Amino acid sequence: MDYVSIRVSTLRGDQKIDFNAYVKINEKMILYLRRGDSFEGERLKRLKDKKLRKMYILTDEETSYRSYLQKNIETAYDNSSNKDIQTRSEIIQGSQQNNAEEVFENPDNVESYNYAKDAAGKYVNFIMSNAQAMSSIMNIENTDKNIAHHGVTVATLSIALAQKLGISDPKKTQLLTLGAILHDYGHHNSSLNLNQPLDTMSEADRAVWNRHPTDGATKVQDKKHFDQTVINIIAQHEETINGAGPKGLREKDQDPLAVLVSSANAIDRLITFESVPKAEAAKKMMIDHVGKHPLQHIQLLNDILKGL
Repeated sequence: MDYVSIRVSTLRGDQKIDFNAYVKINEKMILYLRRGDSFEGERLKRLKDKKLRKMYILTDEETSYRSYLQKNIETAYDNSSNKDIQTRSEIIQGSQQNNAEEVFENPDNVESYNYAKDAAGKYVNFIMSNAQAMSSIMNIENTDKNIAHHGVTVATLSIALAQKLGISDPKKTQLLTLGAILHDYGHHNSSLNLNQPLDTMSEADRAVWNRHPTDGATKVQDKKHFDQTVINIIAQHEETINGAGPKGLREKDQDPLAVLVSSANAIDRLITFESVPKAEAAKKMMIDHVGKHPLQHIQLLNDILKGL
């Protein structure tokens, strides 16, 4: 029998599946979830705890899987649906994470990039028009320290920060969001252990980490379908306003949207990869990263995290 892989991040919510889902163990396909079941609650948690990124379906059930995805996303974005905001948020977060992974795995694919771009615009509207969406998304724990999940979290914080700064132009917020989602492309396929504080990294690890923004931007610089703003964000998201980042750029030489993503990225690095509690992250940033990010950004991010 022929199988095709699907991403676990796309399997969210209480919609029943009309295909069988398998896991691969020692080259054998084991039925994990039967047609008529759903990926919610404990089942999803177990998959995430196992750090399982992919499952498999029979090739001839791919159409059913695509229909499941489409229906799931449409329902999640429908403000008049009877789904609770947590379920909707889980589906949308998983969809955004999947979009990032699709682009990471095949940056040459124009269709994947444009789909992710369109979805980024929808995501901005979802976060800005649903009062509970922000906290629902932020409370989905990144248990497996996934860089695409981290990208969605940074995008979520960036949208909230942009909103507080009065940035409302749809084109800007769309590119800000897409850039934030894709910002860590340079870490894709990297063997670097990200789950360690930057200041305790070995010299060799730190050198690899310093290169990742340039590595990511260089890989996509020649792709005509990539927006320059998105490339700027990938290239500059670790820069600081005082010139202490990998490229040594000061704020005046950076893309303003990259400065914003840099602040959101720095705070989620503390939360996701350095296990700093959300309530303490801004304070730690204020002390340990003094002068690296606009003070206003840190204060507003503190307000955002307090509101979760």
